[in-house]
Parts: sequence; structure tokens; C-alpha cells
Amino acid sequence: MHRQTSCAAIKHMALGVYGFGCEDALVHLLNYVWPNIFETSPHLVQAFMDSIEGLRVALGPMKILQYTLQVCFLIFFTMHLLLKEVTNVNVGCILFQGLFHPARKVRDVYWKIYNSLYIGGQDSLVAGYPRLPNDSKNSYIRAELDYVL
Repeated sequence: MHRQTSCAAIKHMALGVYGFGCEDALVHLLNYVWPNIFETSPHLVQAFMDSIEGLRVALGPMKILQYTLQVCFLIFFTMHLLLKEVTNVNVGCILFQGLFHPARKVRDVYWKIYNSLYIGGQDSLVAGYPRLPNDSKNSYIRAELDYVL
């Protein structure tokens, strides 16, 4: 009951201070809301999703995407140094901890949040996706995002 009420209060606070420059305080509140991601009570799940939606509006979809993806870049330094000298190719591995978790219950919650983000702000998510190096078959670089006026 108390967590549900606090999620509803955070949603309304986030929507109320949208555009006032309170992003640091809202990220602090997001850190209090986010541990409720795996709750099973239907009322708390709905309150959690509502607070995430309110924080998406106030903070922007990219900040919530960072929490959803939880991207960890692992660079194998010895292989990187060896391959860079030989072929001049960047080596890295990207782990999406939430969206591609082995447990279905974890994946379901993260995909629900990601789908909500995609519906609410798909155009602003493009710049938040991680950079992938090109390989021999595919070109992943989006040069248009590197333009500076």
C-alpha cells in the first residue's frame, strides 16, 4: 500500500515539475521507484508502470532506456590490442542485462517497460541506442547522429 501510494505520488510530482529543470531530483526518485520492478501485486505493478510513464515524460525516454538496457561494455583488452594491430578492428561485447535475461519473468518486465518507452517516444530513442562497430557483413554506424551544426 505504501509503495503503491509513493509510486502514484512520484508520477504526479514528475508530471508536475516537467520542464522546470528538476531532473536530478527526479533521477533520485527514479532510484527509489526502480527496485519495485519485479513486484507481482497488480495494483503495485500498475502504479510502478504509471510512475515510469510519468518519469519518461519528465526525464525523457533516453534516461529510462538507460535503466532498461543497463548496457555493460566489455572490452577484451588483450584481444583488442592484438586485433587492432593486425586488422584495425574494434572488439567489444554488449550485454543487455534486462531485455535478454535468461529468466522469462525478468525479460517480460523489461520488455513491457521497453515497449511502453517505444510507444511513447520512439523518435527520441534512436540517439540512445548503443553504438555497435561495423562488421564484415553489416554497417551499424549512424553517421547522421554525428553531425554537429
